[in-house]
Amino acid sequence: MIKLKFVLFLTFLGILIFCNVQAEMLSIDGENVQVRSGPGTKYSPKWVYGDGLPVKVLSKKGGWVKIRDFENDTGWVFNKYLKSTPHMVVKVNKGKKKQINIRSGPGTKFNVVGKAYYGVVFETLKQEKGWAKVKHESGLTGWIKRSLLWGY
Repeated sequence: MIKLKFVLFLTFLGILIFCNVQAEMLSIDGENVQVRSGPGTKYSPKWVYGDGLPVKVLSKKGGWVKIRDFENDTGWVFNKYLKSTPHMVVKVNKGKKKQINIRSGPGTKFNVVGKAYYGVVFETLKQEKGWAKVKHESGLTGWIKRSLLWGY
C-alpha cells in the first residue's frame, strides 16, 4: 500500500512538472497592441505589436498576461488582445538582408514560392517532419523549415 501511494505521488509530481514545463503560447490579436511594463494601464507602454505575433505566456495577473516574444523581450498585454490561433515568426537573419525560402512542399526539393525576412509573421496551418505549412496575410501559402521559425 505504501509503495502504491509513493508511485501515485511520483506520477502526480511528474504531471505537475510536465504541465509547468509546457509553456502556453498565444498570438497577438489586433494591430498596434501595446505591451506594457506592468499589469495595468498605469504602466508605460514598452512596445507596440502587430496582429499574429506569437508570444509565450509567463504569468497572469487579473486580466493581464505577462508575455515573452521571439527576441526574448517581456511585457504585459491585456488578455482581450491575445488569441489562440497558432502563428510563427521568422527568427533567423536578424540585421541581414538575407531571406529564407518558402516552398511548395515540406522539403528542399520543392519549388520556392516566396521568400521572407527576419520578423515576418505567418499563421501556422500544419506541421510535419520538421517543416511548417504557413500562410502570410498577403495570402501566400507555403512551407518553411521549422528551425527557421519561432512560435507554434
